[in-house]
Amino acid sequence: MSKSWGGLELLKASYQQTHFSKHTHEGYCIGLIDEGAQSFLRTGSQHIAPKGDIILVNADEVHTGSSAVETGWCYRAIYPTPEMIKEMSYDFFNERSMAPWFPEAVIHDQGLAEQLNLLFDLLIQPKNVLFKQSLYVSTVAYLCSKYAKQKQQLKICTEVQDKIKIIQDLLVAEPEKEHQLADLAQMVGLSQWYLLRQFKKHTGLPPHAWLIQCRLRKSLKLLKQGQEIAITAQLCGFSDQSHFNRHFKKSLGCTPAQYTLHHK
Repeated sequence: MSKSWGGLELLKASYQQTHFSKHTHEGYCIGLIDEGAQSFLRTGSQHIAPKGDIILVNADEVHTGSSAVETGWCYRAIYPTPEMIKEMSYDFFNERSMAPWFPEAVIHDQGLAEQLNLLFDLLIQPKNVLFKQSLYVSTVAYLCSKYAKQKQQLKICTEVQDKIKIIQDLLVAEPEKEHQLADLAQMVGLSQWYLLRQFKKHTGLPPHAWLIQCRLRKSLKLLKQGQEIAITAQLCGFSDQSHFNRHFKKSLGCTPAQYTLHHK
C-alpha cells in the first residue's frame, strides 16, 4: 500500500496473480524487487526484473505490470515527481528546466540496490529526518548522474506536438468532464482520426484512456484530503462507484477504501 513522506509517495506491495493494465504515474517509479520477478511493458518492449534488480519508469510513461514467475513478486518503490527532482537538483543538471529521463527500464546495480534498500527501510521509521533527506537526495543524484539521459524527441512537426500537449493539459485540468472527440479535434484544428493517431503516438494511450488516468490522479488528491469515496467518484467523472473501484484497482493494485486506510 502507498504511504506518503514529505509529499513523496512510498509503496511496499506483494502481488501474485495481479495484472496491471496500461497506466501512468504522475511521478517516476524507482523500485527494488525484493522477491520473485516482475514483468512489465515500458517503452514499447517487455522487460523482466528479478530479485535485487531496480525498475525505472519515467513520469507519465505508459506501462503495465505482472508477475514473471508463479510465486508473484514483492517490491518497494518511491514515486518522486519531476518537480521534486528539479527542486532538489536545480544546480545539478546543465539545463535547469530539464527533468531526467531514464532510457533503461531495468538496472542491475548491486551498490545502488543496497542503497535503495537502506533508504526504503529508513523512510518508514520515525524521526531521523535529516538522514532520510540526505540519503534520498544522494540516491536520486547518483541514479540521475549514472542512468539519466536527455530524451530523444520524436522527429515530428513541433506544431502537432504542441497541439497534443494542449489536449493533454485540458484533460488534466478538467478530468471530470465528458469530453467529445469532435470538440477536442476541432479545438486544435486536427481531424478526429489524426488526433487519435498522434495522441497515442505521443502519450502511449488513446485520449479516453488518458482521461481515465487523469481522473484517477484527481481521485488520489481528493482521497488524501479525506473526501468520501462515493463523492470522489462523482467529482472525478466516473459513472458510478463500482466503475471507479474497477479502474482504481486495475491501475493501482488496491481499492479506494484500502488506499484511504493507509493515508489516514
